[in-house]
Formats: sequence, structure tokens, C-alpha cells
Amino acid sequence: MVRIAILASGSGTNAQALMEHFHADPKIEVALVACDKPGAGVLDRAWAANVPFYLFSGKDLSTGKVQRELESMGINLVVLAGFLRLLPAEFVRAWPDAIVNIHPSLLPKHGGKGMFGTRVHEAVIAAEEKESGITIHMVNERYDEGRVLKQVRCPVLLSDDAVALAARVHALEHAHFPGVVEELATMIADKQ
Repeated sequence: MVRIAILASGSGTNAQALMEHFHADPKIEVALVACDKPGAGVLDRAWAANVPFYLFSGKDLSTGKVQRELESMGINLVVLAGFLRLLPAEFVRAWPDAIVNIHPSLLPKHGGKGMFGTRVHEAVIAAEEKESGITIHMVNERYDEGRVLKQVRCPVLLSDDAVALAARVHALEHAHFPGVVEELATMIADKQ
């Protein structure tokens, strides 16, 4: 059994898509949703899906407490789904080639520290990009610089504002992220 921990900071729509995707999977389970923001919507989504959740602070992450919690639960794959903090180097090294993130632009454009949510879509529109999309990538010790696994594109329309573009990008996230996570989980299972 591959056990997934989802780290999230926000409303949790991607976390929900993942929990739904793996709900009845006999080989892959979302074992934990971990969140660094009290009151974040992702906690309600985990509760509704009957998935255990873990609330932690930035200090818990930097001191290794979160890493120890995930290790004690036998987590094989860490999925960042709207998680806004940079993971400590020790954490990244604890799951080599087993931490994946999704970013709402075509990296390397419009990525890095502080580039999340509406900020990304506003930057894409301000740069007069003709297309945007999603990037699913492995996580390293820097923001949005890990090996790209998949990019999916969508047009940026002349009539777009950040809300309209975000809606199209979210649809791509929900359609493609669970499948890529499943591929990674299958590769991890094959190595066990």
C-alpha cells in the first residue's frame, strides 16, 4: 500500500480531487491531510472525506516535527496541493523523488517565492501571455524548480481577468493532477 500525505494551505480543491480519486483504490490511499493554516477549507474537506488531518505550524515544519509525524505514519509519497511554504532540505531528502507539487502556470514562467493563486494569474495577464496552464513537478529545495513531470496548456483570452483564467487552470489541475500522482504512486509501489 502506498500511503500519501497531502500538504495544503488553502481551500483544498486539489486535495479533494485526490481524495476522491483514491477513495476506493486498493493499492494507494490518502492517509493524511496536513495543513499549516487553522481554519483552512482543506480541513473541512478532509473531515468530510473521513481522512485524518494534522494541523501544524511553520516552526513544526522547520524543527522536523512534521517530518517525524509523516515518517511515523509510513508515508511513501508527499503531495503539495496549494501548500505555500518552502520545505526544509532535510524534509526533501527524507522523500527522494517522492514529493510532487502542482503550480498554476507554465514554469519556469511565473513561479518562485510569493507566486501562488491569484498572483500567478495576474502576472500571466500582465505579461500578456498567449497561454497559461499547469506544471506538475518534483520538489527540490527551491520554489518551483524541480524536474517537470507534465505541463498542460490553456489559452489566455483577451477578455480574461484573473478569476476567469483561474477557473480554466483549476479545471486542468483537477483533470490531470490525480493521474500524475497515481503514476508516481505506482512507480513507488513497484520499488517496494
